[in-house]
Amino acid sequence: MREWVVKRRERTKQLIELGGLVVKAGLVDLAGDDRATLYGAFLAVADKLRGEDRDYALVRWQRKGKRAFEAEQEAARDERSSPVPARGQGDGR
Repeated sequence: MREWVVKRRERTKQLIELGGLVVKAGLVDLAGDDRATLYGAFLAVADKLRGEDRDYALVRWQRKGKRAFEAEQEAARDERSSPVPARGQGDGR
């Protein structure tokens, strides 16, 4: 496969993953799907990362993100391991 095709696919995958994080964080719904609002929020984050608090912000945000990923994985594990009630049991019928 041509190198430019591979690079384009890698870039497309990265953009899709980043877009998924925007949705997962709830930003699309919270901003009313307003692109200007989302872009402004991203610019504010970029400004923060250019400032004196860069290192502190990165550590704080990384911790928060890791905790959220871990909580999501734990919830998925719990959901998979929960016994499914037998038909007619536990559903009020």
